[in-house]
Amino acid sequence: MRILHTADWHLGKTLEGRDRMSEQVQFIDELCQICQDERIDLIVVAGDIYQTVNPSAVAEQLFYEALERLSDHGRRGVIVLAGNHDNPERISAPAPLANRHGITLLGLPNSPLFPTSYNKDTVERVAAGPSWCELHVPSCDHSAIVLAVPYPSEARLNEMLSESLADDVVLKAYNERIEQLFSTLATHYRKDTVNLAFSHLYVTGGLESESEIPIQVGGTYAVNPSVFPADADYIGLGHLHRPQKVSGTKAPARYAGSPLAYSFSEASQQKSVTVIDITPGAEAIIHEIPLSCGKPLLRYRAQHGLAQAIDFLREARNENTFIDLEIFLDEPFTQEMAQKLRSQHAGIIHIRPVFAVLETTQKEATTQGMSITEMFIRFFKERYHTEPEDEVIKLFLHLAQEIQEVDT
Repeated sequence: MRILHTADWHLGKTLEGRDRMSEQVQFIDELCQICQDERIDLIVVAGDIYQTVNPSAVAEQLFYEALERLSDHGRRGVIVLAGNHDNPERISAPAPLANRHGITLLGLPNSPLFPTSYNKDTVERVAAGPSWCELHVPSCDHSAIVLAVPYPSEARLNEMLSESLADDVVLKAYNERIEQLFSTLATHYRKDTVNLAFSHLYVTGGLESESEIPIQVGGTYAVNPSVFPADADYIGLGHLHRPQKVSGTKAPARYAGSPLAYSFSEASQQKSVTVIDITPGAEAIIHEIPLSCGKPLLRYRAQHGLAQAIDFLREARNENTFIDLEIFLDEPFTQEMAQKLRSQHAGIIHIRPVFAVLETTQKEATTQGMSITEMFIRFFKERYHTEPEDEVIKLFLHLAQEIQEVDT
């Protein structure tokens, strides 16, 4: 059986207000082509379909069109589970219609699943229960048993795991509950089936990006690699946007990563989907297929000032790129400078001026005898190379007064 693992689509997500829907459409087109070229039997989307719990109509339409295309009229299996960004009820609501196309939608941990049978030429759930199913795909002579656990927060599990509020106690209880959940589900595994486990959570040691909303508070929802079943052939995860192997698990485990770079911390990452070849009783063969969709994100440091930044922006190779620009200056950064830079390239997202360090004699000048207002003005001039306006000084003094009153 050939399985494709993807996650963290975040349909509807923008980059500092820049629409990315056309890039997400490109991703769906590329994904569908990969599934056809690679003769994929089963696709699993491991959570965070949407960016928000209340996605736009355009984002929902793209998702449903993707499901229809990926299912290939019910001949290819598709399993989707909700992530922390998703509304669980919204994800699972179309299940009665999706079932007829070989599509399994799960919103909550322990979501009830039932066997389905429509015709011999389409995907069939030959057995099923809460958060698991045995899936038969027409293109394979063996079945897959899939443990599919949507984002398992304490609230979505609908359980109070600990009466204590201490982080270490809650973390221990949470890990024990997730391990027990997977252990119970894994009793459905058989030696004559492909045995899979999928979820959307944070595993300790995973490499994070700036575009992820943390699902662990003080480490509370971080899980140890040991919670997953040892007899799984493959463990597929969602949440972290960097494609990566998970260390410390007893079975092969990966984060598929997001299909697009959603923050400049992901600028150097090669986005991909993961394809797994598994035959019952044999070791899984895992490889990544790189994605070409989406605009590149690029960080650039113009260490020699405005002229260097403009030369860089004029280069044709950057026309289809989102840019985070850091520019070193020894003069105040003005609105005219910003407009000149942005006129060179439509993809500038951030401009961050960095000012040259003042002369050593200035830096070492004593503050003895200076009032708090004088010290603030000097700091402001050193940082921004311009005098602060009266309103800025008044605001600073007001805040300083409030802090002093609190301290006393």
